[in-house]
Amino acid sequence: MSDTDVVVVGAGLAGLVAAAELADAGRRVVLVDQEPEQSLGGQAWWSFGGLFLVDSPEQRRLRVRDSLELARQDWFGSAAFDRAEDHWPRRWAEAYLQFAAGEERAWLRRQGVGFFPVVGWAERGGYTATGHGNSVPRFHIVWGTGPGLVEPFARRVRAAADRGLLQLRFRHRVDELVVSGGAVTGVRGAVLESSGVGRGQASSRVEVGDFEIGAQAVVVTSGGIGGDPDLVRRNWPARLGSPPRRLLSGVPAHVDGRMLQVARATGASVINSDRMWHYTEGIANHSPVWERHGIRILPGPSSLWLDATGRRLPVPLFPGFDTLGTLAHIGQTGYEHTWFVATHKIVEKEFALSGSEQNPDLTGRDVRLLLGRVRAGVAAPVQAFLDKGEDFVVAWTLPELVAGMNRITGGTPELDLATVEAEVVARDREVAHPFTKDLQLTAIRGARSYLGDKLIRVAPPHRLLDPEAGPLVAVRLNLITRKTLGGLETDLSGRVLQPGGEVFPGLYAAGEVAGFGGGGMHGYRSLEGTFLGGCLFSGRVAGRALAAAL
Repeated sequence: MSDTDVVVVGAGLAGLVAAAELADAGRRVVLVDQEPEQSLGGQAWWSFGGLFLVDSPEQRRLRVRDSLELARQDWFGSAAFDRAEDHWPRRWAEAYLQFAAGEERAWLRRQGVGFFPVVGWAERGGYTATGHGNSVPRFHIVWGTGPGLVEPFARRVRAAADRGLLQLRFRHRVDELVVSGGAVTGVRGAVLESSGVGRGQASSRVEVGDFEIGAQAVVVTSGGIGGDPDLVRRNWPARLGSPPRRLLSGVPAHVDGRMLQVARATGASVINSDRMWHYTEGIANHSPVWERHGIRILPGPSSLWLDATGRRLPVPLFPGFDTLGTLAHIGQTGYEHTWFVATHKIVEKEFALSGSEQNPDLTGRDVRLLLGRVRAGVAAPVQAFLDKGEDFVVAWTLPELVAGMNRITGGTPELDLATVEAEVVARDREVAHPFTKDLQLTAIRGARSYLGDKLIRVAPPHRLLDPEAGPLVAVRLNLITRKTLGGLETDLSGRVLQPGGEVFPGLYAAGEVAGFGGGGMHGYRSLEGTFLGGCLFSGRVAGRALAAAL
């Protein structure tokens, strides 16, 4: 039993930011997490480190004209807010856009965060100007990826611990929020046995004691539900089809939604539970860290995307254009996997892998290794999947490729060579002349008008059956869990609300557990780079507001 000013539950990025802000304001903080110390930083450490910024110097150097007005048009066109409970999510979205177009970059730069000079173009949309997608490239990759973003906040937290203002208590699992007089006044839970497992690996749940910490307020920053496939399926919306039987996991098992359930049971409002963000380009990790460990391919726009029966996906469901639109379409096909068909030339230019560990050049800040991205040849992490990945087929002829694809699936369903060949040949005919009715080829040519894509992201248009571009590569793509877009409903100070809209005294939330702000500031769709950014922003808002309130 102990007491403090504030308990922060969850030592991921949002928790580190909130704790750092509170301690820097002179508040006493206890930061608790059910995982061992080696998992400090949570999911953010594993991330590619992409941040959504608006009208940045990096964009301007690449002649990308962006503005707050254009970003707002893209955000609200993608979010498609349509519910009464979207009041606070709308306000959080507007506040976050102001942050991304304002002081976010300068604030991070002051803490030593740098950025890769080429801005990525994620979620390109493919609809009208007011529909889903980024009108311009906005995906800014942190120099050092996820670990490089976690580092300054972990440093601030450890400095606060050295000053005696903050305690780090790992292997402390919160099971209950303590409520006195209608206000949250602390936490209770179990102390778990020490664990020496590596970062992200499943840790023991053996209890060796219990604890209670009294506080003036509690900040919940415990993440979403992506590590629990059964919980994902229970919240799966009908608009995305039937809940998938097979789901790879893009996050460790400790992303279990536990604190969402604890807070709801205590009387907190949880909204938009059916809004979620899962990827369709998942591949099984050949060297898994956690159970069902999946890696996402970050694709350029050139691969031919086929459904499980070998038919091409409809416009505008091209690689990298509309994640949830593609997910909804797959849910209508009767199968849970799809295929990329590409050439070696496409793979070496366009295939990138999500995750800090899959990008040693950016994560390790290795300029020499980074130069390999502009040279010919497949990146070493991608080559490892070509060599060892269970979802990959490499062949010099289309009949051999299709035969390999059928071996992977066991013929469920059996791909017909004639069907696949018809799609490939029809597409290749369109490459032979500068005019086309194929909107994917139009999009590829448009993408190459952006210098960043032309340099390192998009291959010159060519025939898939061109032997000089070979060999052919096919990749089975699986559904992979990632982010929770709904969560604890909060006001613009990060205060958690109760059903009906009243503030729940003493309870705050930030990060994914709060839908990255308000209970769902993304609405139905993300523009990417907004998950880490949402953790930064909501953690900072909650930390500063609570420090001022105490």
